[in-house]
Amino acid sequence: MDARFLTPLNPAEQLSYGLSLPAPMAMADRVRFSEIDLLHHVNNKAYLDWFEALRVQYFNDFFLEHFDLDALPRHVVRNADIHYIKEMVLGESYMTTARVLSFRRTSYTLEQQIWSGDLRASMVGVMVFRTPDGSAGYPIPDSLRQQFIDLDGATDES
Repeated sequence: MDARFLTPLNPAEQLSYGLSLPAPMAMADRVRFSEIDLLHHVNNKAYLDWFEALRVQYFNDFFLEHFDLDALPRHVVRNADIHYIKEMVLGESYMTTARVLSFRRTSYTLEQQIWSGDLRASMVGVMVFRTPDGSAGYPIPDSLRQQFIDLDGATDES
């Protein structure tokens, strides 16, 4: 397969990695030597880096337009549950995905997955918007709430 790396993937490209349902955001890459540990497989920290890189891309591509750029809220990980399913090795191509599952007034639940023929790791985390100074919750704009429903199929739990 000729993968396009570090570029958002279309639904057909996502399906080629083993997904049964395309995600709103997905990007591919290849395991690098610096991500390998002494046991010759990917270090657990690398998965966290991959998840974070895609969250930033997802925010920049789909969330940013809903905020005043002069007063951006803080966007923080409240908690995350990571499940390592199957090891990965040097040179292996993979795809990381992201989808909002649900949202409340100032937070949302994000599901991320890593695929390479089959599911290799998953993460479900609660992301919270805070005011620019961090002192209080920042309400999710109505336009972004609607996007969560329309693009991700997310559930409003507020």
